[in-house]
Amino acid sequence: MGGKNESSSGTLELFLKIGLDERTAKNTIANNKVTNNLTAVIHEAGVIEGCNRTVGNLLYTVATKYPANALAHRPVLLEYVVSSKIKTPAQLEAAFSFLSNTASESLHLKDFEEACGVGIEVSVEDIEKTVSEIFELNKESILAMRYRTNVGDIFANIRKRLPWADPKIVKQLVDAKMYELLGERTAADNEKPTKQKKEKPAKVEEKKVAVETPLQPSEEELNPFLNFPDPKENFKVHTEVFFSDRPVLRCCNSKETLDKHLMVTGSKVYSRFPPEPNGYLHIGHAKAMFVSFGLARERDGCCYLRFDDTNPEAEKKEYIDHIQEIVSWMGWKPFKITYTSDYFQELYELAVELIRRGHAYVDHQTAEEIKEYREKKMNSPWRDRPISESLRLFDEMKRGLIEEGKATLRMKQDMQSDNFNMYDLIAYRIKFTPHPHAGDKWCIYPSYDYAHCIVDSLENITHSLCTLEFETRRASYYWLLHSLDLYQPYVWEYSRLNVTNTVMSKRKLNFLVTNKHVDGWDDPRLMTLAGLRRRGVTSSAINAFVRGIGITRSDNSMIRMDRLEYHIREELNKTAARAMVVLNPLKVVITNFDSASVMDLEAKKWPDAQTEDSSAFYKVPFSNVVYIEQSDFRMKDAKDYYGLAPGKSVLLRYAFPIKCTDVVLADDNQTIVEIRAEYDPSKKTKPKGVLHWVCEPSPGVEPLKVEVRLFEKLFNSENPAELDDWLADLNPNSKNVVTGAYAVPLLKSAAVGDRFQFERLGYFAVDKDSTPDHLVFNRIVTLRDSYGKVGGK
Repeated sequence: MGGKNESSSGTLELFLKIGLDERTAKNTIANNKVTNNLTAVIHEAGVIEGCNRTVGNLLYTVATKYPANALAHRPVLLEYVVSSKIKTPAQLEAAFSFLSNTASESLHLKDFEEACGVGIEVSVEDIEKTVSEIFELNKESILAMRYRTNVGDIFANIRKRLPWADPKIVKQLVDAKMYELLGERTAADNEKPTKQKKEKPAKVEEKKVAVETPLQPSEEELNPFLNFPDPKENFKVHTEVFFSDRPVLRCCNSKETLDKHLMVTGSKVYSRFPPEPNGYLHIGHAKAMFVSFGLARERDGCCYLRFDDTNPEAEKKEYIDHIQEIVSWMGWKPFKITYTSDYFQELYELAVELIRRGHAYVDHQTAEEIKEYREKKMNSPWRDRPISESLRLFDEMKRGLIEEGKATLRMKQDMQSDNFNMYDLIAYRIKFTPHPHAGDKWCIYPSYDYAHCIVDSLENITHSLCTLEFETRRASYYWLLHSLDLYQPYVWEYSRLNVTNTVMSKRKLNFLVTNKHVDGWDDPRLMTLAGLRRRGVTSSAINAFVRGIGITRSDNSMIRMDRLEYHIREELNKTAARAMVVLNPLKVVITNFDSASVMDLEAKKWPDAQTEDSSAFYKVPFSNVVYIEQSDFRMKDAKDYYGLAPGKSVLLRYAFPIKCTDVVLADDNQTIVEIRAEYDPSKKTKPKGVLHWVCEPSPGVEPLKVEVRLFEKLFNSENPAELDDWLADLNPNSKNVVTGAYAVPLLKSAAVGDRFQFERLGYFAVDKDSTPDHLVFNRIVTLRDSYGKVGGK
């Protein structure tokens, strides 16, 4: 612990020496990636004893923004920065752009200096002249807007004319010119512009769900795959691997390797979706599918569905079948379905080659010893054993001559690295367990860290896309491919998808399922794709949600459930037919309607139903016994209450106004047994309140009875995974089963998966538990749209 603190203290001192303020320096140390980059830049620039603040700030920018494909030229740029040939942020940005386009090709210094404005001095007089000209051109608008003028536009115009001008001097002269033209700020200048009040829409008889007018989508929303390079560009440096005892490894494909790869692929995009078949897929996998399958579809390429089946103990055919079914349901068609186990022979042969090259060894440490030695950054006692000995022992491991747990094959990486994922990762373990796909041929199995990158290479993957938690594995990924002289795919990490009020870890999901906290992997309360499908959510709504989030590297990806629900409502509002269901029925007897009569009325399936389209309507019976929601009646009326009350009228949707004339109470003189009412056949009464309802289809016959399951958030907290006792956060009211709901006859023929909007209640889907005599509906979402109203993260 003391060593770590001393290391942090030394790093802090190093960062302060280059002129960073203490707060920025401490924040930088909290980010391992930036810390490693900045430390390397400082050493590479030769300023470990310090430099002035201007140079230091530019070095910090190099550490955070330098293009990864041009790392070979970074030392040259640093010479220009330290010598103050490049001394402004604008020059540095121009350098980044030039070097990014140059990549690993030869650097022509004359062109570089010209592109970056090296040697160009912009005098104060030149800046003053340009500022005056810009102000003269915009004088009328500046006088009108005064201090509400968008000064950013003025700066942009100046930058166009004088890209290498000192920004500090530009700001000083612009501020002075504003003061010269406008004088002191007035109280009016500081007032916020008044917003025009929106006119309130006229009241209508039906409650409407707030619908937000969507903004025009950005270019990235229209095509979120713009960031990804063309396969032909895969000659650039992918990443730098820093070692404690040898030069930096800059990983990239040779021209010969890339040409061979492009010949096989026809220069097309090849991606892969590689789930482990050890559980059901969740909504996070929907994003992974969208990224990998979506890129291939966008670029007219190919995407593998590859089962990462390196652990025979955790995999089941049930999971494999489920994954294939869900991928298809989500709208994706794999180019090929493969298994990592398809490549077990090639992986074994490459492991032998890795040993021959001195990059792997057989180790006899226990799992606990390996953990301890890695934490202490100590080499295994068997790390330097002869290559011939490791080859013999690895062959014995393969032939089953060594007991399980008595040996592993480890990659010989760098135990002193700053990256934990370079501490001699395990490549092979012994497991005397038959494999679900490969049978009993093997008793040694490759690890994810060993197999994943090699199979990517063997399948000629152009874009290996994964979530950010794998970023620290980049070094190991490229080290291994480089060590075996294999083709290297382009690796890019994006933020994983986390949704509020649920858990996404397969381990936690498995615990919930196996311990009966939920009703299986497809419980509608879970964010598994099977659960969402059963709940009634469509794959197109899920894909729209994922597309809306975008493909970014922002690691602050806790998305509110409201945002998903917004996309679900957007689709169901257009596709779900309307119907009426009463969850908690209260009997209303209409005393002035003939008890032997039944009237057929027309109700709309769609809000904009056209009269001439008979399919847009359904028949609903109206008799003298009507059922309304218990919550739609009160004994005492109120000004802001639109339901039924004694002496008050309401409109029954698609039917007639009714007025409460009497209330029948139970013996306790509190419980309401039934309401007596009169209807207005002329419809002259114009009540404000509109209620949904269900009637007896014929005298004395009970309406269609259905079961309705109302789902709420599974967990009370937004991020239960971070709680020590996450199970205690389970919402005991996440599922409410209503067994005695009444429905209109239209729903009698509803089939499993059919979706409806129950008016005033929400969107519902028919559950698989339904039978012809007992329909079960799951609530998909309510009508309320908090994301549409107030926005969502």
